[in-house]
Amino acid sequence: MSINAYRRTLREVESPRQIERRLLSTVTGRMEQMADKFDNAESSYERLVILATGLRAALAENQRIWSAMKYDLTEEGNNLPHELRARLLSLAIWVEKTTSSILGGTAGVRALTTVNNNIIEALNVQQLRESA
Repeated sequence: MSINAYRRTLREVESPRQIERRLLSTVTGRMEQMADKFDNAESSYERLVILATGLRAALAENQRIWSAMKYDLTEEGNNLPHELRARLLSLAIWVEKTTSSILGGTAGVRALTTVNNNIIEALNVQQLRESA
């Protein structure tokens, strides 16, 4: 099966929330692999090496996911409650700022992975409620 056919099949089988959870879980796992090493690095050179060996790509992917969610949250057809949408938009903005700070060497990765894990857990709970 080609990659495009596989992706099309996933879109037909998974709900949008399941897709969000899967994408966030994957990128969060990648960031977690490097988080402690990056956060505990003693020099900016060490942080640059960690960024260059995969963390920058994971951060960029995470940013793309949050940007897509931010766009979806601003769409008129979004059915989430207004207050929840506002909170998630605020988180998306925080993710943008924190990602910039991480790339600039002034913030750690762990806070970002913690937020992602909280969203993943909320999506898991939502799926359990929907399937019950």
